[in-house]
Amino acid sequence: MSGRSTFADIVQTLFERRGSKGSVLQSRSIEEMCHALLDVEGEVSGIALAEAVLDRYAGMDPDEKLRFFQFLNTDLEIDPAALRAAVSGFQNGQSIEDYRRIGRLAEPRRQELLRRLNQPTGATQALVNMRADLIRAKARDTDLARTEQDFQHLLRSWFNRGFLVLRQINWDTPASILEKIVAYEAVHAIQDWDDLRRRLYPQDRRCFAFFHPSMPDEPLIFVEVALTLGVPDSIQHVLSEHRDQREAEETKVAVFYSISNCQEGLAGVSFGSMLIKQVVAELSRELPQLETFVTLSPIPRLAEWTRSVNGEDPSDDRSVREAASDYLLTAKDAKGRPFDPVARFHLGNGAQVYAVHAEADLSENGVSQSFGAMVNYQYDLSKIEQNHERFVQDQEVSLAPQFKNSQGMATNRKRILA
Repeated sequence: MSGRSTFADIVQTLFERRGSKGSVLQSRSIEEMCHALLDVEGEVSGIALAEAVLDRYAGMDPDEKLRFFQFLNTDLEIDPAALRAAVSGFQNGQSIEDYRRIGRLAEPRRQELLRRLNQPTGATQALVNMRADLIRAKARDTDLARTEQDFQHLLRSWFNRGFLVLRQINWDTPASILEKIVAYEAVHAIQDWDDLRRRLYPQDRRCFAFFHPSMPDEPLIFVEVALTLGVPDSIQHVLSEHRDQREAEETKVAVFYSISNCQEGLAGVSFGSMLIKQVVAELSRELPQLETFVTLSPIPRLAEWTRSVNGEDPSDDRSVREAASDYLLTAKDAKGRPFDPVARFHLGNGAQVYAVHAEADLSENGVSQSFGAMVNYQYDLSKIEQNHERFVQDQEVSLAPQFKNSQGMATNRKRILA
């Protein structure tokens, strides 16, 4: 049977017997349906086919999903010979037809398939979940990196800043979304509804999240904010149920103490920088008396690095602070960037190291990862762009005056700062 007759048969089946469990459609492979979707021209039939493909995919087990991704990777790949011919034709005549042909052939057909799969209601969430499956499948077959790159490319376009909606999460937010905030919190676990209420309800607490119009009930990323009089030196104090609550208008400092990405399938699609900068702008408008914007951030790889370099754990609070300072200033990855992923994120956004604290996170995870140390990164609005440029161009770690002047800095660290 020809590809065209297969396509016609599938479309006819969709409209004559759609929804029937005994439908001829059930005998078609997902690969055949994908080829048919790429051939379809009508919008209505395209949506029906896309729904059928996504429904079939949803019922697959991990091995079947792996084979599906391998099909995308091989059968819907770029045709190098056809592309070379198109480039040659353009070089000879530079016609608009050859130019269009290059554009069409330079893109793998799987990218167009993903666009067409994104037509039905709910398809965007399905494709985000599909990418999460693909990330896991890539661990079994590294050749899938090409297809994974195509997913990431399209998702970055679909989830660019122009489509994102900032919403404040508070105690009046629908319970279905609040439950997801509890589930997605990745830095400081929310123990129960009382704990959640302490983070959302008081006047000196805020939470903001990005949403996408195609996924209105699914937060993409959210940040929790504490409004305080001074820069905090421990997460225990920030989260304490016995802390003194203050009116928002009395506070001077906004502390970003937890940032959580919510969608595994959007890994590599950066929202954090945009979120922090927009929340700074929102808070500045609402509370113009705020003077300082800082994080209270974990140092997740400090213990690993310190033990590899020194062979032992620091013995007291002073040595913990010194170890953390050395780590943030000198530990680099193979590309010369900060070894610490949280440091890379904030420094790349234009923040600067403000202060390091011992006994700042005494949770089991905090002690095991960083001997309990945490760090404040400051977002100084007058220096963000300058700090960002220096980091991107020279991997320079920007330091606040408070950090440079802090006590107990070792001689070799002073030389680094000079």
